[in-house]
Amino acid sequence: MWVWQLALAVGFGIGSAVIPVMNAEAYVVVGGGSGALDPVVAAIGVSVGQTLGKVAMFLAVRYRPGYAKKVAKEPKPVNLDTRRGRFVQWNRDVSKRLLDAMSDRRWGIPVTLLSASVGIPPLYGVALIGGASRMGVLTFGLSTLVGRLARFVTLALGVGLF
Repeated sequence: MWVWQLALAVGFGIGSAVIPVMNAEAYVVVGGGSGALDPVVAAIGVSVGQTLGKVAMFLAVRYRPGYAKKVAKEPKPVNLDTRRGRFVQWNRDVSKRLLDAMSDRRWGIPVTLLSASVGIPPLYGVALIGGASRMGVLTFGLSTLVGRLARFVTLALGVGLF
């Protein structure tokens, strides 16, 4: 009986990883709270599915066409006297810092764990930035799975109390 629940939850998890309007938390809470699904099985399935979907996004960014041949080109100069120019420069600086942080194990793993378990910063963006960084696929996948399991199993156990 639990096998079909697990398969359904993995499928929903993959969909909710890629399509933001599919809410995995609602799936676990409503499915477990209604008694139609075992909340822990649903949580594990959604966690695995979300991890598969986020790793697919990570790999899509990493192996997009032209990424391997990417040549570092000089960015266009901006006029720092204008508001738009200052914003463009600020955006470039923040993007570079994020890519450098995600490439470093000291920051990449904790940021991914925090994002996967708490949701701040959003895991959707972390998956995209992680794919563009030098972070390893296995490191990203395992930290996402651990964080997602912590999030959804905790939620399922809370639902199981009622």
